[in-house]
Amino acid sequence: MAAAAAAGPRRGRLGREARASLAAFLLGASVAALPVALGSPSALLVAPGLRGRLALALHVAGVNAALLLLYPRPLYKIAVRACFLGFAFGCGLLLSTGRSAWRHFGWYMCSLSLFHYSEYLVTAINNPRSLSLDSFLLNHSFEYNLAALSSWVEFTLEKILFPELKQITWLSTVGLLMVIFGDCLRKAAMLTAGSNFNHIVQNEKSDTHTLVTSGVYGWFRHPSYVGWFYWSIGTQVLLCNPICVVGYALASWRFFRERIEEEEITLIHFFGEEYLEYKRKVPSGLPFIKGVKVEL
Repeated sequence: MAAAAAAGPRRGRLGREARASLAAFLLGASVAALPVALGSPSALLVAPGLRGRLALALHVAGVNAALLLLYPRPLYKIAVRACFLGFAFGCGLLLSTGRSAWRHFGWYMCSLSLFHYSEYLVTAINNPRSLSLDSFLLNHSFEYNLAALSSWVEFTLEKILFPELKQITWLSTVGLLMVIFGDCLRKAAMLTAGSNFNHIVQNEKSDTHTLVTSGVYGWFRHPSYVGWFYWSIGTQVLLCNPICVVGYALASWRFFRERIEEEEITLIHFFGEEYLEYKRKVPSGLPFIKGVKVEL
């Protein structure tokens, strides 16, 4: 549940799943060091040549072999996903530091891969009992994957047809700042909510659940949703995708309006007047979304 409820003890030492995922993420991200070895820092991804392609293929094969040797199958499933995200992050760094027209797409790759990996890592630290492969959110929904694919298609087509549109650095910088703000706010909400945070709305109240109104929950009732909302729109501002900016804003707003109403029914059931008082004092944080209406 991503709302303002938390349970008792919430943090322990870094478990083996978290350690394996972190090691695998860093191993995948080590692709960013390949240009140093090859002596071609700017051309590895944009114009790799035979030598660059061979280096990338050997890196992927070598890392995967290492994961197979290091981890039993349950941990390997975690590690290979974290490694994939790390590899995407490393490739994003390579594009970001180059002078190609794909520089801003590199920012996007770093933002997207870090968002998904940190969802898993924070869950592993915060609420290991709810941890699963789904905590990466890589299979969030068909609609989510379709939205991501649509943004890549729009970026590519507009880069071919209107290349100057993808070189508005100040606009991409604004988008990057939105992404950083949104992701930091969401992770702050997850850490504040503690072990009660769950990617799935919970319908049963534990005896240890308490209503959290401090920290970022003193700013907004649903800070994790606020963060995700602005993060998602920010990714499209970063890419200078005018169509997807509008599409993401409308789709995200509708999704979170329905999700907040569903969740607040549960929270009112859990906490009664205590939550209603909190709801009267603190806004949802999302524009034109007031949450579930309560009949007096």
